[in-house]
Amino acid sequence: MPTKFVFLILPQVHLLDLAGPDQTIHEAIDFGADFILEYCGLGDAVSSSAGLDFKQQKHFSKVKLKAGDFLIVPGARVKYLLSHEFKCQQPLFDWLRKCHSENINLVSICAGALVLAHAGLLNDISCTTHFKITAQLQKLAPKATVKENILFLEENNIYTSAGIASGIDLMLHIVEKLTNGYFAHKVARELVIYYRRDGVSLQENVFLQFRNHIHEGIHKAQDYIIEHIHIKHNNHELAQIACMSDRNFTRTFKLETGITVNDFITNIRIEKLKTLIQNPDLSRKQIATQIGLESEKQVARLLKSDLAENVRYLSPD
Repeated sequence: MPTKFVFLILPQVHLLDLAGPDQTIHEAIDFGADFILEYCGLGDAVSSSAGLDFKQQKHFSKVKLKAGDFLIVPGARVKYLLSHEFKCQQPLFDWLRKCHSENINLVSICAGALVLAHAGLLNDISCTTHFKITAQLQKLAPKATVKENILFLEENNIYTSAGIASGIDLMLHIVEKLTNGYFAHKVARELVIYYRRDGVSLQENVFLQFRNHIHEGIHKAQDYIIEHIHIKHNNHELAQIACMSDRNFTRTFKLETGITVNDFITNIRIEKLKTLIQNPDLSRKQIATQIGLESEKQVARLLKSDLAENVRYLSPD
């Protein structure tokens, strides 16, 4: 029998929390996966957090699910999920507990974890959510082990994911479990996501790290490096972008970011490389060109480097 994926659309739902995972399953179906999509809610027409309206949905109690199916709870506005109005949705929480007892997989996207917490389903398991609301989730589910800076977790038929885009990573993980790695790769490519992050990947990747400062010039230089990683950079060029002298730029960059300019460039290269290497249509020479290196040898050297612990700048051969 086909695996059913049911999305629970709550009032003030976040569109991307819904659309990203939904599109992932749609693409899997288009590639031939034996999946079925269905939607439900509280029985009323609702508005998303962006003001886009959804017509009246099938009431959740009318949904038929079997063991092994998936019930997805996209995130909604946190203020609503913590409101007295939502806390009174006891029939919904009872239904979620019943689903779990019948071996139906429960999946929360971002703030959707708060819904599972209201139902008491996160007790004694590890879970995650958007880094901004981990404290609120822990308060709501004091017996849970709420982990920060994790993309997604799976325990006891309950899947929880971090903010927004990580919902796509989680759904690709589920697709891979139900099919195989190559099938999930095809779906990821269709979504133009060549590199599927696993659950232990950090929520804050290298593009967001080293940005915890307010120096406008250094931010401009960092943005330029990221957007032009396919070309070689020199400190004089970057200093001009930052409107600083060469000497002051290198000193200030290290002071504000905690790493040198060359180390930052190498970090961006390795992050880009991790994405490109997943694309079988690209040769090592093409990859080298796209990350500002000159040879396949440099790409191989970069792959072998333990850049997470010992970032090194690779000078041209």
